[in-house]
This record gives sequence, structure tokens and C-alpha cells, in this order.
Amino acid sequence: MNRPITALLSALDAVIVVAIGVGIPLVPLTILWATQFGLAVDWLSFWRASGDLWLLGNGVDLLLTIDPAIALRLGVAGAELPFEVGIALLGFALVTVLLGVRSGRRLTATAYPVTGAVAGAVTLALFALLVCLGSRDPGALPSVGQSIVYPAFVYALGMAIGYAWATRRVAPVEFGPGSAIRQRWAARIAAIAPGDRGLVVLAFRAGAIAAAAVVGISAVAMALILVFNFSSIVSLYESLQSGLMGGIALTLAQLALLPNLIVWTASWFVGPGFALGAGSAVSPLGTQLGLVPSLPVLGALPHGTAALGFLGLLVPVAVGYFTAAALRPGYLASVEGRAGRGLRLGLTAVGAGAVGASILALLALWSGGAAGPGRLAEVGPDAGWVWVWAFLELTVSMLLGLIAGASRRGAADTL
Repeated sequence: MNRPITALLSALDAVIVVAIGVGIPLVPLTILWATQFGLAVDWLSFWRASGDLWLLGNGVDLLLTIDPAIALRLGVAGAELPFEVGIALLGFALVTVLLGVRSGRRLTATAYPVTGAVAGAVTLALFALLVCLGSRDPGALPSVGQSIVYPAFVYALGMAIGYAWATRRVAPVEFGPGSAIRQRWAARIAAIAPGDRGLVVLAFRAGAIAAAAVVGISAVAMALILVFNFSSIVSLYESLQSGLMGGIALTLAQLALLPNLIVWTASWFVGPGFALGAGSAVSPLGTQLGLVPSLPVLGALPHGTAALGFLGLLVPVAVGYFTAAALRPGYLASVEGRAGRGLRLGLTAVGAGAVGASILALLALWSGGAAGPGRLAEVGPDAGWVWVWAFLELTVSMLLGLIAGASRRGAADTL
């Protein structure tokens, strides 16, 4: 494929991403409009709601204004004034990333991956702006600037991941003027001792594996929590009396929130936990909740102090230990026959802990935000405390894992 065709196909991919993202909430909302509202309500309201949900899910803040009479009936402090909602429904972002991964892998089969990536990101930014302008309403105003930047960034992140994971190259890669910069960086990297380069790669790999393992265990734990608390969740569904289509729409909204819940579970395992409003806390130390949003999935939240809550803190510790032990051959190969092994051991553990903690903290930052007025302006984990706790747990456990793994090769190989 030549350059124009590559750019055109990448732009088409971006259009499909926007269509799928907006269509996920629009289809059930349209069915709801036809069945329960009898086509009596303006359909554009459902279109605007779908556009707002997609933008919100990709990180765009919404400025909401509620009618004073409705705000009074809600009884939520601050609801009578305009307020921002900034919590991203990460299910939408996950769809954008996965479709971006697909596009990134397809770009490896072209001679112009950079051109294709730029065309895709720019096209998605343009259509996200169109969705923003078409969704604006006095009651819900998405940020125009964020609409241009955030969805395109999420999509570009997916393309970068897809391109990095692709191992097969069927055409020469185009880098243009950037090739000279790449050559200079390659020369600088080549000047570093191979052993030290290996330790840097090992630190990044160990941190990424540990963070992924913590999130994976959290996903399994979240699934078990939902199964064991199924009766409470069903009771909340019945109390809402939302009807068939309303229940389907509510379920889709909770599925979009499910990645957030998994990240919050990971924050619980790490230690700081998360909040569901100012003054609330859900952590291994105990649970203190006030009024929470009427989402059935929140019926699975623990109540009071968990007797075995501290056992959750062993998850990141065990993950760090076994990750380091599994990667010890790479560490031993990098330090073999070299002086200063103790320093390199410590720096490798610190680097791996910092990488894993940074990934978990970024996920925590992305998963939280304002979910409403008043006390609901603070929802989700505290990313700073997640980083501190995860860094200490992963660094110490990885240090022990590297030492224990190395000791099997003999005391002389340990430090």
C-alpha cells in the first residue's frame, strides 16, 4: 500500500472506533426510547447521552446542570449548582484501546506506520470533536479541549501497544527525519554495558509483570465477590424497579464501570483502598460508607472491618516475590563476573518496584474522579498512596525474591 491508501485506511479505522464506541450505549438507549417511551421523547436526547457517555469513558469531563426541582428531590448537597463529573467509565476506554491495538498491529504490514498512526489519531480527534459539539446541551457540557485530546490519546496508546507487540515486519518501516534521532539514541544505548542494559530491561519487565498480575488477581477476586454477593445485587435490582430495558441499560452501565471496580480492588489489595465519597473508605483496615450511588454492583461492597482484610496485603508481596524469583536467571546472567553486585541488586529491585507502582498508580488515577456533587466529588483510590504502598511492597518482595533465587546458585552468586 502506498502512503495515501495507508492514511485513508487508518482514518477509516478511527471512524469505526468512534461509531462502535458511541453505538454501544446508543443501541440499547434507542430500544428503550422505542419500547418504554413510545417514541414520545426526542431521540436526540438519547444521542447526546450516548455521546456524553463515550466521551466520559475516554476521560472527558462533563459539566452537569440539574433542574432545581429535581435537585431538591434528590436531596444531594450541591446538586442545585453546576458540577463536574470526571470519573471515566473505563469500559469505553478499554474498547478504544483494544481497537487501537488492532489498528496498530495492522500498521506493521504497511511501509508507512507513522503516517497511518498520525492519520488515525487526527481523524479520531476530529470525530471526537464532532461528537462533543453534537452532544452539547445546557444540562451536560463536555469539555471541548479534552474531547480533542483524550480520546485520540487513548486510541494512540492502543496503536502503540499493538505495534510494539507485533513481531512480524512484512515491509520496511518508515521513520523519515526521525531516523537520525533514533540512530543517536541507539548509539547511546549501545554504549551502555550489556549487563546493565539487561538489568534495566529486567526491572521494566518485572515491574510490568507484577502490576499485570495484581490487576489479574483483582479481576478474579472481583468475579468471586460478585458471585458470592449475587443475592444482594439482585435485591438492589428489584428495589430500583427499572423494568426490562431499564435493567439492560443499567447492566451495560455497570459493565462499563467494571474495569474501574477491578482497579479499585487492586488498590484494596495494595493497601490504601478507595473512597466512594468524601469521608468514606474501603480498605483492608475496614469499611466506612455513607450514602452511595444506587448501583446494584455496589451491593457487593464489604461492611465493617474485614477479619481477614490484612491477608489481602499479601497479594502484591507474593506477586513481587514470585515474579523476581522467576526472573532470577536474567539477573544472574547480567551480573555474572561483575563487581558491585549488591548495588546492582538493590537498584534492580528499586527500579522494578518503581515501574510496577507507577503502573498501578496511573491506573488508580485514571479510574477515579468526581462522580457527582458534594461528597461524591471524591470517588476512587488515592493514586499517591497507591504508589507509595505498592513501591514499598514490590521493592522489598522483589529484593527478597532476587536474593532467594540467587542463593540457589550458591552464596557467591547472591551479591
